[in-house]
Amino acid sequence: MICVDELGPVIPRTFPPAPAWSPDSHRIKAELDYSRGPEKTWVYGGLRPSDGQTLTLTASSRNSVFHQQFLQQVEDANPDGEIWIVTDNLSSHNSLSTRTWLEDHPRIHQAFIPVGACWLNLQEGWWRTFRKAALAGRSFANPDDIAYATTLATSQLNSLARPWIWGRPAPPPRRLRRRYVHTV
Repeated sequence: MICVDELGPVIPRTFPPAPAWSPDSHRIKAELDYSRGPEKTWVYGGLRPSDGQTLTLTASSRNSVFHQQFLQQVEDANPDGEIWIVTDNLSSHNSLSTRTWLEDHPRIHQAFIPVGACWLNLQEGWWRTFRKAALAGRSFANPDDIAYATTLATSQLNSLARPWIWGRPAPPPRRLRRRYVHTV
C-alpha cells in the first residue's frame, strides 16, 4: 500500500531586499511580488506506511501525464507483488488516459478516499514534515532549486524513516511524584 498525493503549487519567488537606506540617504524601495507567476512547481509524493519510505517527483503542472510518470516511478521502486495506491478523487487520478495506463500495468490498483476526508491519507501528515524540512523559511529562485530541495529533504527524511501508524500515540506513563507507604 502506498499513499499518494500532490503538494503545491510551490512557487519560486525572490524576496525584495530588506528595508534600508541608500548611499544618498533615500529609502530603498522594491516592487512587491504577489503573483503566482508562470513557474509553478508541483510535488508528487508517495508514502509507504509499512516502513515510512517516500518517493517524490517535481513537475511543472498537475495533470494525468505527470501522475502517470509518478505511478511509473512507484512501480519501479516496488518490484514485487501488487501495489495499492490510496489517493483522492482528483480528475487526473481517474482520467481516461490514467485508466488506460493502469490497464497496461495490472499490478497497480487504486483505492479512492471519500470526498472531504483527505485526513485519511497518511501522505498528508508526511507533507507537514516535508514542508518543515524542505520549504519552511526558504525562497527559491527557480524550479530547479525547488527540485533540489525536494530531493535533498526526501533523502534526509528517508534516512530517518520509521513505520507510520494512523492516529495519536499513547501518552507515556506518568511517574508518581510521591509514594506513600502505610505501615500497620
